[in-house]
Amino acid sequence: MDRRVDCDPLRGCRTWPAIVALRADGEACFKTMRVGMIRKAEEGDAAGLVAVSIEVWLNTYVREGVSPVFADYVLSEFTAQKFRSAIGDPDWAIFVSQNRVGIDGFVTVCSTSTPKLAGCSPLEITTLYVQPRHQSSGRGAALLRRALDHCRTGTGAGSAWLTVEAANSRAIDFYLRHGFRKIGTTPFVIADQAYENFVMEIDLRRPVD
Repeated sequence: MDRRVDCDPLRGCRTWPAIVALRADGEACFKTMRVGMIRKAEEGDAAGLVAVSIEVWLNTYVREGVSPVFADYVLSEFTAQKFRSAIGDPDWAIFVSQNRVGIDGFVTVCSTSTPKLAGCSPLEITTLYVQPRHQSSGRGAALLRRALDHCRTGTGAGSAWLTVEAANSRAIDFYLRHGFRKIGTTPFVIADQAYENFVMEIDLRRPVD
């Protein structure tokens, strides 16, 4: 594989690998594939972050049609103004995955969250969203690695935590594979409905795999 690297994609730069395949007649055929870059969010990303949030949230949690309760929730929770405020807040860090067209995922870290369980640090990975069509592409893992790198080097905390819907086995398995462990449960409440969430924690002092 011939690889032209501008710089490390996990630090916000581009990697363009040229994949070589030999045709039956022996002629070399070159195909270029772009690996999305991971970078810090900018104020101009706010609208894209809203669009990705609504797409992923509805795809993940709404299974039988969009009720008024869920519609009101996403329209009030995911707004451009909220994202712009978070991007400018030193207590928050947002990293986006960007392909040649635009944003296809992002991760958000808050260093001053209220712990869901006793003993948790205030360091929470609040959101990790990847567009459904780009899931299983490595983008989620790259975003999580960047978030954990930020947690380890930029906060001084010994652990970080997140919540995930108890019924979302795919997400739970993903976090378990990346070093998180389940430490308890907490309800996620919308209107008069409560949904069980697992609280998962990672020890930031453990060596990175």
